[in-house]
Amino acid sequence: MALINRMSRLFTADVHAVLDRIEEPDVLLKQAIREMEEELVRGEQTLRQLAHQRDVLADRQRKLVAARAEIAGQLDVCFADGNDELARKTLKRRLETERLAQHVADRGEAVDKEIAQRQATMNEQREHLDVMRQKAELLTVASDDGDEWGTRKFAVTDDEVEVAFLRERQRRKSL
Repeated sequence: MALINRMSRLFTADVHAVLDRIEEPDVLLKQAIREMEEELVRGEQTLRQLAHQRDVLADRQRKLVAARAEIAGQLDVCFADGNDELARKTLKRRLETERLAQHVADRGEAVDKEIAQRQATMNEQREHLDVMRQKAELLTVASDDGDEWGTRKFAVTDDEVEVAFLRERQRRKSL
């Protein structure tokens, strides 16, 4: 059984090595950049949705403040008239409104925190995307020289080796 597992791992490693050689780094880098840009677009869309949700919650909070003011006026009328049963019902509505207002406020704070967190994440992603774009630009500049990896700049011809050899020989003779 162990032999089969080892053979399987060797085969998998060989397949991965072949795939690594087949894959073109510039194409992979461009694909990674596209995926990062798409992720940023999705993040910005999520931020817009959260901002809209925050606006809806703020509008709801304003309406609840107005409702509490109206309920306070109704309570004044109930107590002035001496209608205790109606005052109890109105107090129940006020308590429910206050609890709902607290829930809306809590949800608003949670949305604000999530917006701040997502904005920080988006900023990090933008920085990472800029780095990847710079790498792609460097790779493009290297491939513009006619060699995808820029190795032609480092390739040494036999003539250059011969000239360097003769210079080194002369230098050593003069010592």
